[in-house]
Amino acid sequence: MVSKDFVITTEEGLHMRPAGIVAKEMGKFESEVNIIFDGKTINAKSLINIISACIKKGAELTFQCDGPDEEAALAKVQELYDDNFGD
Repeated sequence: MVSKDFVITTEEGLHMRPAGIVAKEMGKFESEVNIIFDGKTINAKSLINIISACIKKGAELTFQCDGPDEEAALAKVQELYDDNFGD
């Protein structure tokens, strides 16, 4: 298992568009990918779960990846983060 902490910097947080990008991109990996936020574990492959978490600007969260392609999945999360999740 690999994990990394992030602070959301996009003005609108993980709203529909960036949440959709995260879910779509994480769905390409065989590994389990979760977001740990506010004491909850959120399936990062589920748009509905990400939206339901109401992740706002300034939120501190952890992406956890566990499986055969976990390193690649976490690298993709970093790439998405560096691109402000497409926002």
